[in-house]
Amino acid sequence: MVPISNPTQLTEVRPMQIIGFIGLGTMGYAMAANLVNKGFDVVVYNRTRSRAEAFAAERRGATVASTPKEVAREADIVFTMLGDDASVESTYYGANGIFSGLRAGMTLVDCSTVSPELSRRLAADVEGHLADFLDAPVTGSKPAAESGTLLFMVGGREEAIATVREPLLAMGRDIIHMGPSGAGSMTKLAHNLIVGVNAAALSEGLALAAKAGVDPAKFLDVAASGGAASKYLELKRDKLLHRDYSNQFSLKFMLKDLRLASAFAGELGVPTPALSSVKDLFQMGESLGLGDLDLSSVIRCYEEWTGVSIGDTSGEYAPAKREAQDAERKSDDRRRSPRVNLNIPLHISVYQWEQEGSFSGQQIEATLYDLSEGGLQVVSSFPLAVDMFVVIHFPQDADLPPITGKIIRVVPDNGAFRYGCMLSGLPPFVRVQLEEYLRGQEGRQPS
Repeated sequence: MVPISNPTQLTEVRPMQIIGFIGLGTMGYAMAANLVNKGFDVVVYNRTRSRAEAFAAERRGATVASTPKEVAREADIVFTMLGDDASVESTYYGANGIFSGLRAGMTLVDCSTVSPELSRRLAADVEGHLADFLDAPVTGSKPAAESGTLLFMVGGREEAIATVREPLLAMGRDIIHMGPSGAGSMTKLAHNLIVGVNAAALSEGLALAAKAGVDPAKFLDVAASGGAASKYLELKRDKLLHRDYSNQFSLKFMLKDLRLASAFAGELGVPTPALSSVKDLFQMGESLGLGDLDLSSVIRCYEEWTGVSIGDTSGEYAPAKREAQDAERKSDDRRRSPRVNLNIPLHISVYQWEQEGSFSGQQIEATLYDLSEGGLQVVSSFPLAVDMFVVIHFPQDADLPPITGKIIRVVPDNGAFRYGCMLSGLPPFVRVQLEEYLRGQEGRQPS
């Protein structure tokens, strides 16, 4: 008989597995509800405790934990469904995180969309505690989570999947084992790259048709019947026509996934020109204040550019959903937020494509007119075109590095041009540095 080296890890035999669920956002709330509905005892944790308490009040069989550590101590299996790498890291590794309550023999399942590197690191660290870890992101947005028809793409040991098969199938229709740890996360990033490209392609084609005077509903009927058909079109057709941007999967999370996919492709040395363009588009959408809306709201970028509203604008068919109304209001408030009027001289490097794969460039004078959450507005007499990339050079006293921008809007202005520039790939610390410099310049500008 092999002695037990740590008898304090012995726990009473439970008649049924207790499931822990951490993260009750758009997806997690519905997933945890399906677990309760299928008869599992569920202990939940959410960073905003009131949401967890509301869940427990609605669902008999659910209890609320105060910390991720408490969830790990109570449960046999713990699911996490969180927004990004930082949230997952703090939930697992924080002072009251899952690791501080982890017991041998447990299985942890992360359904978040995160970097493969993080999934592999979590798997290695969990294994060191004699427990199992699976990265198991999902396909299907809010409707699939609510109906329990998600598909789980899973990385990790096949034997570990067997231990969580029942709760997974309480939330989804199928489980596909993709390979070792990290394979689920790799698959999800490649999958969401395609979703993002589909969303951009549909928005662009629909905007073109609408600008030409083609009926949007008839155009989408044609698209759904031909080679342009897609699951995305099937899911978003009515939302686009009714301008219903209530959140099924937010634009900001799609942008986060596209950024992760871009970084992953860079690690592998895979060229992704379509991904790069689509990532820029969703970044523009976020800069317009659309981040908390459904990802289909990216079509509003095209409405801005074409001056044509796509879909019903009367409100007659729009679903009366407070979520959509609140998100729309936040978006409009952001876009109407006061702009900082400035008059700072700049130099801008303009690069143009030449034949045989080379660039030509020149430097022009411009003036920084104002700053908004989405980017900069500059004025110059030099003609530029939408989609051109420029490098903005601030005065020497700003102590700022050159900043890359993309021209997204051109407005004639008394013989000159006013350009809307979306800032591209701006590190957070540079953004802070830029804002501090501009605040310091406000008082120096003539009123």
